Amino acid sequence: MAPARVESLALSGLAAIPPEYVRPVEERPTECVLKVKGVEDEGPQIPVVDIAGWDSADEEIKKEIGRQVAKASREWGVMQLLNHGISEILIERLQAAGKAFFDLPVEEKEKYANDHAAGKIAGYGSKLANNASGQLEWEDYYFHLLWPEQRRDMTTWPKHPQEYIEVTDAYGREIRKLVTKILATLSSDLGVEEERLERVLGGENLEMQLKINYYPRCPQPELALGVEAHTDISALTFLLHNMVPGLQLFYEGKWVTAKCIPGALIVHIGDQVEILSNGKFTSGLHRGLVNKEKVRISWAVFCDPPKDALIGPMKEVVDESNPPLFPAKTFKEHTDHKLFKKAQAQAEAQAAKKLDQST
Repeated sequence: MAPARVESLALSGLAAIPPEYVRPVEERPTECVLKVKGVEDEGPQIPVVDIAGWDSADEEIKKEIGRQVAKASREWGVMQLLNHGISEILIERLQAAGKAFFDLPVEEKEKYANDHAAGKIAGYGSKLANNASGQLEWEDYYFHLLWPEQRRDMTTWPKHPQEYIEVTDAYGREIRKLVTKILATLSSDLGVEEERLERVLGGENLEMQLKINYYPRCPQPELALGVEAHTDISALTFLLHNMVPGLQLFYEGKWVTAKCIPGALIVHIGDQVEILSNGKFTSGLHRGLVNKEKVRISWAVFCDPPKDALIGPMKEVVDESNPPLFPAKTFKEHTDHKLFKKAQAQAEAQAAKKLDQST
């Protein structure tokens, strides 16, 4: 039997969220109360990079874009890209198709559920506890492999609405082009050949996973999180959203809420690029908030190396004065280690909670 969907809880008219969704005090988003119309302009803001001239014949324009992309990757681990080349019409169609799926009755979505069988990842689901506090996240989602094309299992892609497959495939092809451009830019900044990072990350075998995050209205957003604080295990993550604020980045000791910029595509640097660059680029800590008045939806594409790819600091970025900061492991080993650390933290937190209750 599938767990209760967050959407069903939200539609039930409850005035207070169930206790399993209430975050510990230290995790609650009390530092920033989101407004439906946007966020305040005070304080630092996530870098915005206009890449309209990326394919320009003017080398100075291309170099300046490269400097801005690299600077954001070093200092923030995230950026908002403008004029990225993906058509507004395609993005609107992609988002309409994703929303149309989540607008289906819950019983229709359950036909694609991934939690009816152990070990199944692709499909429709709700985030189960896998964190130190043991609390749940206020989120439903849909997840499936997007790239390489020949490895897709199309039975895991929604059949409704009818244009979902067409527009999602087209969007994936556009994102794949951007992957190459960004990795080439970061490679150049590290002083290695442009193809170096992409080649280490699998080249043609680099994988892209799509996750549509669905955050229903929450009666107590100040107590909940859509996604807990984390860094992405991926190499890069590309994010679109439906213009409802909620993404926060941890920067200089504070949570900074990303502005909703029309037409922008958010790019996160993931753990694998941080490891390959030996920490020169940073995998930014981020989280997702929820909203009392509006449903928030985001489309995340995670770009991963193959599971057997060996990922460690590249030899070109280490020397006696810059020794390796990370051990070389396969991507699967990096993933398993991160999951183990989370499970270990959860066990320790649960043991501490039981001790408190007994004293």
